[in-house]
Amino acid sequence: MKYDLSVMLDLPYETAVAEVRAALKEQGFGVLTEIDVKATMREKLDADIEPYVILGACNPSLAYRALEVDRMIGLLLPCNVVVRADGADRTLVQALDPRVMIDVPEREELRPVAEEAGTRIRAALQTLTAS
Repeated sequence: MKYDLSVMLDLPYETAVAEVRAALKEQGFGVLTEIDVKATMREKLDADIEPYVILGACNPSLAYRALEVDRMIGLLLPCNVVVRADGADRTLVQALDPRVMIDVPEREELRPVAEEAGTRIRAALQTLTAS
């Protein structure tokens, strides 16, 4: 099962992170959480990986609609977006495909919310590739 929506950007990591935030905001998503995976791995395990951040993006109206259908859906919120370096001037952006909100809990009533979230995330990713 494919569970991501991804794009490769010909941008340095730091630039890509800023552009991803802006693209998400344009589609109505705020970033509620940010996990610097590289820093965490260095601090906790003394391991070195490429620059890698997980952004917890949330569109409040979509989240509310999903929670009205199934309160447990909060386990799958917010929409995680990974931004990670892939060489010096390339960055991979991966977003969790919102269809997991339908597939994991097997709740077909969540389809309209998942489809709208997917449309917005795809639009954000397309904006990034058009830059």
